[in-house]
Amino acid sequence: MESNQQDFKNFTEQYHKILCSKQPEFLNKYLSLPLMTRLKGVGLLCGTDWTPFFKNNFYYSRFDHSVGVALIVWNFTHDKAQTIAGLLHDVSTPAFSHVADFRKGDSLTQTATEEDNGSMLASSKELLECLSSDGLTLEQVNDYHKYPVADNEVPQLSADRLEYMFPSGAALCGTWSLKESFTLSEIKQIYNDLTICKNEDGIIELGFKTQKIAELYCKRTTDIALFLQKCEDKMVMQFPAEILNLAVKLNLLKEEDFFTKSESEIIEKLDSISGGATTPTPDSADFKKFCTYYKTYRSFTSITRSDTSLDGHYCVNIQVKKRYINPLVADPDTQQNSIPKARRLTEVSPEWKQRIDDFLSYKDAPYSCVKLVQSF
Repeated sequence: MESNQQDFKNFTEQYHKILCSKQPEFLNKYLSLPLMTRLKGVGLLCGTDWTPFFKNNFYYSRFDHSVGVALIVWNFTHDKAQTIAGLLHDVSTPAFSHVADFRKGDSLTQTATEEDNGSMLASSKELLECLSSDGLTLEQVNDYHKYPVADNEVPQLSADRLEYMFPSGAALCGTWSLKESFTLSEIKQIYNDLTICKNEDGIIELGFKTQKIAELYCKRTTDIALFLQKCEDKMVMQFPAEILNLAVKLNLLKEEDFFTKSESEIIEKLDSISGGATTPTPDSADFKKFCTYYKTYRSFTSITRSDTSLDGHYCVNIQVKKRYINPLVADPDTQQNSIPKARRLTEVSPEWKQRIDDFLSYKDAPYSCVKLVQSF
């Protein structure tokens, strides 16, 4: 993995201080729970840290993301239950994050990773002890969907959506993927403009005090959302999904490995197998296919767009979830109230209505193709 760990450390520490200048002490005992520390080995960016096709600026884990969500929720609510619910929302995420959804054919909703979250929380004796010490119940923290500051539906803005867009935009940028990135100074400028608003349904939601900052944020996040619709990202989600399914089919990996091993441990094992260092290895068409696919994934640096599938290539033709944000902008006439009313950016800006309409209608080439290496 090509990653500058010092940059990662510096970014994460400074970024989290922007989200909440002082981390609440009650969080500390939850951060050391096994179901949380496991997430340090799970990347936020869905396996893109392991192919040279991407050159991510730093590594950011699901643990970091979960802490970030908790800090945002605490910053805006100062409510323990909501904050812990935000912290725990990703405990069921396996290695390689949303690649697991693609493994199950769930590229459109990407929610398959959430299925076991509640049961994993309920089975953690350590978690239940922590909750008891804080006077909380499992029911108060086992579903962050019920707290609108923590989570809501696209294209609304929630702590979860707000958090992952910042490090995604910062880590993915500086490569072929995005022209501009989130910087820490820009993140601070944007974050300090956020407030709690009431949306069109009378429900509280994070929104912006000023239209100018909302537009800046939307510019960055729409660039990221568009990138996630492109052939490049479809390839790096679907290709490893098929490789990992083959590895399980061949008994090179077990399903529990995705919850007990870090991504680096899994990659190290598969590197060894595909390179012939691990013996005995299966002598089958599926194993040869696995080696060809895996070596290609670990070495490819370009793709070909095509209207049809290409011979000698691994080709992807799928539709994926549209991750985008149409944030609220507080009504200046109601900002003296404790919770101002607000309107969507697309309602107050014809330019942004057109930009988001353009995003929603965007279609890349039907097929994304990578030329397969010869491994045998």
